Amino acid sequence: MDNARSIEARSSQSILETNKVIRNTYMLLAMTLVFSAATAGISMAINPPFMVYLGSVLLSFVLLFVINRKQNSAAALPLTFAFTGLMGFGLGPLLNHYLALPNGGEIVMTAMGMTAITFLGLSAYVLTSRKDFSFMGGFLAAGSIILIVAMVALFVLPLFGVDISGMQLAFSGAVVLLMSGFILYDTSNIVNGRYTNYVIATVGLYLSIYNLLVHLLSLVGAFSDD
Repeated sequence: MDNARSIEARSSQSILETNKVIRNTYMLLAMTLVFSAATAGISMAINPPFMVYLGSVLLSFVLLFVINRKQNSAAALPLTFAFTGLMGFGLGPLLNHYLALPNGGEIVMTAMGMTAITFLGLSAYVLTSRKDFSFMGGFLAAGSIILIVAMVALFVLPLFGVDISGMQLAFSGAVVLLMSGFILYDTSNIVNGRYTNYVIATVGLYLSIYNLLVHLLSLVGAFSDD
């Protein structure tokens, strides 16, 4: 009887801890998205030189590694806002590029809407079904490596006069599928108690949303040209 009560108590505590991680993750995610939108707006307004944009992107990658090292410290939250703020700032020039197109406003709004629908739909499915997608870890890791190699190829091939327009579309489509998989995987890990640090959970979901938006902009923009 005592063992049964002990198991039940541990189970209840585990559920409470998981629910706390879920609540904190989505609260922090919402705040970082709003903050990113603000820094993107600032970037769009001042239209920084390319080197400033490149520097913000490179610094954001450095912060990503620092966050991973400091995830359990008091510095994790301010580092997360610094990271997402820089990512938003780096997004500004890209948004300006699409908004300058004849139907730019429609392209941006469509990509944002598709990003929101994809994220909310996949998240809602996992949160309600509590289905375990941990089996996708290996596939997602392999897919990430393949896409990194493909990204390098997309930078190198034009130097040899190779037309990569079709490959860029295929790459963006693959990233959209991969990020959708990461949303399922990360949300499943949060719901099933594998992620106990809400900062790391937030950063993972944020990166999926960010990459979804960037590559949906590419796809919507390409098909709008047609």
